[in-house]
Amino acid sequence: MALSSRAHAFSVEALMGRPSKRKLRDTREEAQLELLEKESGEAEEERWSSAAGRKSEQTEKRPKTEPLATTFSGCGSGSGGCNSFGSLEERDSIQVELQGSELWKRFHDIGTEMIITKAGRRMFPSVRVKIKGLDPGKQYYVAIDVVPVDSKRYRYVYHSSQWMVAGNTDHSCITPRFYVHPDSPCSGETWMRQIISFDRVKLTNNEMDDKGHIILQSMHKYKPRVHVMKQESRVDMSRIQSLPAEGVKTFSFKETEFTTVTAYQNQQVKPTKSQ
Repeated sequence: MALSSRAHAFSVEALMGRPSKRKLRDTREEAQLELLEKESGEAEEERWSSAAGRKSEQTEKRPKTEPLATTFSGCGSGSGGCNSFGSLEERDSIQVELQGSELWKRFHDIGTEMIITKAGRRMFPSVRVKIKGLDPGKQYYVAIDVVPVDSKRYRYVYHSSQWMVAGNTDHSCITPRFYVHPDSPCSGETWMRQIISFDRVKLTNNEMDDKGHIILQSMHKYKPRVHVMKQESRVDMSRIQSLPAEGVKTFSFKETEFTTVTAYQNQQVKPTKSQ
């Protein structure tokens, strides 16, 4: 059915959502126009509704823009890496950088070995780090522990100059110890302006050790982990034997993994490391 120009204009205005400015003087004329609009505009209105529905669906599927988050090294590398640690901004801003990483990488490429003794032996290379992103005015503890990389026991094969899996071991009988840096607790400002060294840490295979050394088993692979903890009045780190379940930020580095030995096995390591 063909529409008059007046009816057509009214139909377009109604579909576009624009209110008509003209007033209908005759109620019969208004009813007639509404009938014409209904008959002629039904198909067009259906197309408009369909198009609008598709547009709305595309808008809902479009991913929302997220604000860029500050990244930090080490997070999630070890257990406790994503524990609660103050505000979101504070967690995301903390960075721990391994110092002397080139030396660690050189040893890692040939298979780092660490001597452990009953009396305790210092690590070489030692773990040294630089921390950024702390709150300068808050107090923090910084600590280190050493945890197994896996549950396997290893043996060194001399003819092929490599470490091979010898079997599995249960590490559950040994409770991991952590070493709190002697400068702890200290302000974030102080920590961030110095290189934090754990050169006093000693490794032992004496399971009855009472000197605070880190207890490990020979012929196993381990990795050191660095922990940053905000000082809490309800927690005295000098009196507890294990790390808190919350409020700890943990960092580890692949190149610091090592195999524990009572005597160096790798011929490439022997002339390089000092006794």
